[in-house]
Amino acid sequence: MEEGAEAEASVGYVDWRGKPALGGKHGGMLAASFVLVVEIMENMAYLANASNLVTYLAGFMHFSLSRSATTVTNFMGTAFLLALLGGFLSDAFFTAYHIYLISALLEFLGLVILTVQAKIGSLKPPPGEEAAGGKAAILFAGLYLTALGVGGIKGSLAPHGGEQFDESTASGHKARSTFFNYFIFCLASGGLLAVTFVVWVEDNKGWQWGFGISTLTILLSIPVFLAGSPLYRNKVPTGSPITTIAKVLLAAISSRRSNFQSARNAVIDLEQSSPAKESKESEVRPGEELKWLNRAAEGRPLHGALSCTAHEVEDVKVVLKLLPIFLSTIMLSCCLAQLSTFSVQQAATMDTRVGALTVPPASLPIFPVIFIMALVPLYDHAIVPLARRATGSDTGITHLQRIGMGLALSVVAMAVAAAVETKRKRVARRVGEGFKGPLPITFFWVAFQYLFLGSADLFTLAGLLEFFFSEAPARMRSLATSLSWASLAMGYYLSSALVSVVNRATSSSSGGKGWLSGGSLNRYQLERFYWLMCVLSALNLANFVFWATRYRYRSGQKQ
Repeated sequence: MEEGAEAEASVGYVDWRGKPALGGKHGGMLAASFVLVVEIMENMAYLANASNLVTYLAGFMHFSLSRSATTVTNFMGTAFLLALLGGFLSDAFFTAYHIYLISALLEFLGLVILTVQAKIGSLKPPPGEEAAGGKAAILFAGLYLTALGVGGIKGSLAPHGGEQFDESTASGHKARSTFFNYFIFCLASGGLLAVTFVVWVEDNKGWQWGFGISTLTILLSIPVFLAGSPLYRNKVPTGSPITTIAKVLLAAISSRRSNFQSARNAVIDLEQSSPAKESKESEVRPGEELKWLNRAAEGRPLHGALSCTAHEVEDVKVVLKLLPIFLSTIMLSCCLAQLSTFSVQQAATMDTRVGALTVPPASLPIFPVIFIMALVPLYDHAIVPLARRATGSDTGITHLQRIGMGLALSVVAMAVAAAVETKRKRVARRVGEGFKGPLPITFFWVAFQYLFLGSADLFTLAGLLEFFFSEAPARMRSLATSLSWASLAMGYYLSSALVSVVNRATSSSSGGKGWLSGGSLNRYQLERFYWLMCVLSALNLANFVFWATRYRYRSGQKQ
């Protein structure tokens, strides 16, 4: 817990029994440490299956490569998109504490279904026959029940950890920044266990054991999370943020100007409708930006239900200002989707031996994971203190600067991916189509794109989580933080759509097969697809810079 904290009630927070949370007793880094441990466990349970699922679907459910890749992409996209539901429920009706517990149970049930299907032969299709009917229904029921649980966890766990720190103090700001940095470290730690130990078990001992390990891990995460209950401070839900947003937008569009309702009355509404602590959140003065929304508070509403306070209007302004940043990160997530699909398939055609050890292609994410685990402590304990002294910002490097670094790395990553695929296909042409076994080229070449994209993910995801949490109004923090995961979801869906569009466009223009179709990966024009992704990522970076240079922080950061 933070030093010097007094045992006084924290406004808007309660303990696990519903009593007012006390400053000296609840919250702080000790409470957040339970969240960090749980993050290791839940990400291991999720990523162990997601990173290798394409292999399971192709090898045991007998899906085609394209259908396997699409299924994995849609599964991961759905899981991350459902984080918005978890964040919404945390803000509106339940605490993030309760949403985590409910979601962990849902993920556990989904993994039980997948484990049972992997264990019992009669629930899997015969060799050479694609899963259909009841067998496919069992598979997708397990997958999407798991996705529902994962989404709820993603939408509640990080905000719950962030809420353990007192943002009214400089030490609280710094501690919260450290928490989000180590949240990414723990996410990577869980990923390391997933892509090494669990993936090895799946490939060598059987998928029922891999699913079983994930099932047991997510089950054990529940008592670990509960162990921190006496220390947690839980934000009290304040009603639906979506209702507030919709009300302000409708009021601004439909309200008529009123001379008798002045800006002064709106300010009085602001002071009366929110605690003093929350009223300090917004550094934006009424009427300064997005002026058309001011009509919601200053105009005459068509109906009493559309009556809005100035505080609600300013909250919605903040949310709308976050959206261009959110949209600018979707392209990076589209690039990341390739690591779970085409990059795994590339590695599967290459020599994956390291001495006497054969590395499963799904274990390739070990390279960015290890890099992230090494970089996070260096960043938090060396780079950030130096940057704080140089910039005067509590976070050292601002959130948007970190996001921008990640987007720039994604451009480099896709250029590297295109060059590596060109080299791999050159080797494939040299040995000929009749060559059996892995190509005489080491899989370490593919590791470069994993390294660059993993680094991009580190900077962008860590920056996004803290950016949305610190910039969003207190009543909308969980939902806003969930945008970080929703960006990944939209990127995965965009990847699926982009593959379809590119295939359709290139097949019609060439009169034959598209870039991403053919009997084997060696017949794909994957390098062209990667170059297209590189160009789109560069355009997206330019779009981000346009919006980021115009964004004004409301949490006290310097530009």
